[in-house]
Order: sequence, then C-alpha cells, then structure tokens
Amino acid sequence: MTSAKALLDVRDLSVAFSGGRVVAADSVSFRIAKGETVALVGESGSGKTVSALSILRLLPYPAASHPSGEVWFEGRNLLKLKESQLQSVRGDRISMIFQEPMTSLNPLHPIERQVGEVLRVHRHMDDKAVRTRVLELLHKVGIRDPEKRLDAFPHQLSGGQRQRVMIAMALANEPDLLIADEPTTALDVTIQAQILELLKQLQREMGMAMLLITHDLGIVRKMADRVYIMNAGEIVEEGVTEDIFTKPQHGYTKKLLAAEPKGTPPPANDAAPVVVETDDLKVWFPIKRGLLRRTVDHVKAVDGVTLKLRKGQTLGVVGESGSGKTTLGLAILRLISSDGPIVYMGKRIDGLTSREMRPLRKEMQIVFQDPYGSLSPRMSVSQIIEEGLTIQAPELDYDQRRARVSAALKEVGLDPNAQDRYPHEFSGGQRQRIAVARAMVLQPKFVLLDEPTSALDMSVQAQIVDLLRDLQKKHDLSYMFISHDLKVIRALCNYVMVMRNGKVIEEGPAADVFSHPKEEYTKALLAAAFNMSVLHKSALAS
Repeated sequence: MTSAKALLDVRDLSVAFSGGRVVAADSVSFRIAKGETVALVGESGSGKTVSALSILRLLPYPAASHPSGEVWFEGRNLLKLKESQLQSVRGDRISMIFQEPMTSLNPLHPIERQVGEVLRVHRHMDDKAVRTRVLELLHKVGIRDPEKRLDAFPHQLSGGQRQRVMIAMALANEPDLLIADEPTTALDVTIQAQILELLKQLQREMGMAMLLITHDLGIVRKMADRVYIMNAGEIVEEGVTEDIFTKPQHGYTKKLLAAEPKGTPPPANDAAPVVVETDDLKVWFPIKRGLLRRTVDHVKAVDGVTLKLRKGQTLGVVGESGSGKTTLGLAILRLISSDGPIVYMGKRIDGLTSREMRPLRKEMQIVFQDPYGSLSPRMSVSQIIEEGLTIQAPELDYDQRRARVSAALKEVGLDPNAQDRYPHEFSGGQRQRIAVARAMVLQPKFVLLDEPTSALDMSVQAQIVDLLRDLQKKHDLSYMFISHDLKVIRALCNYVMVMRNGKVIEEGPAADVFSHPKEEYTKALLAAAFNMSVLHKSALAS
C-alpha cells in the first residue's frame, strides 16, 4: 500500500527491451506529493524518459517490458490496470508534454482539432465550448493571435509554437499530475520563462504536481522542490534541490553542474572577403480570404533585412520563435522565395533557377534543428552522408565515397565503423554529429546552423560547440548560427543580429551587444538567458 502523502509512488521500476537484453532503467524509485515539483535529471540515454513513459504505459509493448516495479497513483498500481481503466487516467488525471512536438502532433489535423480532442474525449464539450477553451489555452501558453492559428497545421508553426501547442493540450483538463519531458527545449528564453511561470501558476491554482524531465539545470533550480539524478539507467543521487546544487555528492552530478558551452569565437576580421550578403531582403507570405482566395494581407516573416557575413566568421541571429530567423536563413539558401538581392561570393544568386543553383549547393550547406527529424530512418548513416556526394561528385566510385564518409565521421568524432548503422541507434548528440558530417562531407564554404544545439544535453551542447569551432578553424568556414540560446551564441559568434517580428532591431559585434545592449528587447533576452547562468556559477562557487 502506497504512502498517503504520495500522489505518485514509483517503486523499484525496471525497463528492458529486446527480450530483457537491454536494460534502460534499473530499479528506479521516486515519489511525488500533491502540488510538488520533482525533477528527473540526466543526459540522453540515462533512462529518465523511458521511466516517465512507463507511468502511463506509453512504451512500445511488448518490445518493452518491466522485469520489476510498481507505479502507484492514488492507491492504484497503473502497471496492473486494464487498458480501458488506464484510458480514463491518460490525458485527464495525468497528462504529458512530449519532447518532440513535430512527431507528437498529427500532421493531418489542424491545431483546434488536436487541442480540442482531449476536451471532447474527457469533458464531452460541444464545438462552441471547445473552441472557447482552445483559444483560452493557446493564449495562456503565449501563441500570438490564436484566432489565426486555429486552422493552422503543425508544419505551419515554428518549433517553439508547436511545443506551446503541446503544452496547451496537456493542460486542457487541468490534470493532477503533469509529466513534462523537456517542455521548454525548443523555446526561446523569454517564452521559456513565461511557460515556466505559467506552470507554477497552475500548480498554485490547482495543486497540480509535476514531474519535470530535463537536462537544463537552470530550469531545475528555478522550478523543482526535489531532484533525482539519473545516469546509465540508475538514480545516482537524490535530494532537496538546493542541496543538490550547493552540495553535490556524486561525480556525475558535479559533471552536469560544470557543463556549459565555453570558449570564445575567432577574432573579427573586417578585411576578410564577404561570403554572403543581403540588402533589404523580404519574405512575405500572403494571407488569403474569401471564396476566390484573394490576398488581403501579408505575414511579414522577414521584413527588410540587410546583412554581411565574411569568410571565417560566424554571424549569430537571435530572436524568439516566429521572429523570422529560420525564414531568413532558408531565403539566403534559396530554399524559399524572397524579394531582394542575395549575393554569394560576389555573385547575385536570387535570380538563379533551381538548375543553376545546383552547383552552389555543394558550397552552401545546412544543419537543421532536429537531428531526429532531419535524418531519414530508412537510410544508413553511410547512405545519409554520401547522398550529396552522389549528386555533387558523380566521378567518385563506391569505395571513394565510402572513404569520404569515413573521413567525415572521423572528423566529427564518430567511429567510421558505425556508418552501416541507422539513426535510431544513436543518441541525440551523435545524430547531430551525423548531420554535421553530412554537411561537411561536401567541403562547403558557408554553413547555416539552425538551432543545432537546442535539443541537446548541456554537456553535449558544449561538445558540439567545440566541434563547430574546430571545423571552422580547420576549413576557414563561414557560419550563420540561428539560435535562441545566448550562451551558445556568445561562445561562437563574432557578430550578432537580434530579430523581432521579421526586422533586425539591434546588431553589432557580439562583445558590444552582450556587454552594452541598447534595445529593451535585447536586454530582456540577455536577462532571461544569463539569470540561469548566474545560478550555475553560484552553485559551483559554493
């Protein structure tokens, strides 16, 4: 019989795959009281997510099994409930925010239908009541103009907006327990602060408990009452949050506290040749209404941006989700239509056809935000990396391509012998290294990096930053680094542009922007980002 004080009591839980040959979680135990926030912290592969998914039995059974364990929720062992009994708990009494919103949201259904589904199933609301509640939820989680987003599909939203929709779905029925699996990974720092404050406010109003799964220790210290540290499937340390930060006992905990992107970008060189530049670049998307679908307005995703990136330098583009950062990058690569001159290596490319652009694709590469979604699960690592070579270097035979793939993997710190494996066999950090290798194998001159570290653990972030810095120095690369993580921007970028609502509101050398920001918006971004860094440093100093 579980303790009367515990809303959730996980006892001796083990999770195994492949008939018991792979143990992902080993005798994990933790408790959550009503209204309490408990953090489950660890790097990718530590077992924290599979432990959380086991609570609602969301693992792929029978491939997954539980050699041991009980999950008690309000006096019932959830592992023993029938599926019909568990359905009344999922999404109503216990809700979950998943880490990957693009794979968790249905690409075929608009936002209103997806958020409203949980209300119809558990609360039996009619269409009018559902729409009212959905609008209220979207407004609460910080989606601008929610009325315009009801008919939007997931692919029409930014990564941060998709995550906010997931949070709205999870909070719809005001659950007793919210399981939040990296709930703010894809969000910029100011919205992150708003979402965390929203979750705390809902806890106060409803007495809601929360299991927070994260690798971000700044969030943990801000949100959690107690912390469990996981490594290699086991809980290695637990305690009150402040004790974990000020008096860590285990070596792994100390390692997590010390992990943060470090180093400085290469010195700015105003004499270096210009690789990419734009002048008053615009990307406007039409808003169409009526039976004849006439254009009545425009979404000004990029509204008159002028930039210049020199050889061997890194331009950091900063801003909240929906500010136009990614759209700007895609326009420069000619992956979406735009208006205004785009000059690459002294030549205008904005008027080139797809066929004329093809030779330049070798020199202009991109690394996407989500290493899980950007790598085909049906292709081996070798096939993924060599795909560009088959088009851009048709003179190479099979053995030569394989040698180039091996060299690219070695350069990004991966074992070349792993090239016949598939993406799902790698951790998030390793998949991002594969994505970097795919770009580098073509020996580019310009690389667009779109939030390449946002979904990674802090220690893995630091490794990827070091890798990118080493590759830049070795190949004299020019980077355009899009991010909302200002700690990573500070470690990599010479020059910074701050975007908001499609416009550049502040720009300058990185050192100047970080030390003497002029705009209130920039100051707010810096305050939100580095308040958490201060927490890190004060903990280490103790």
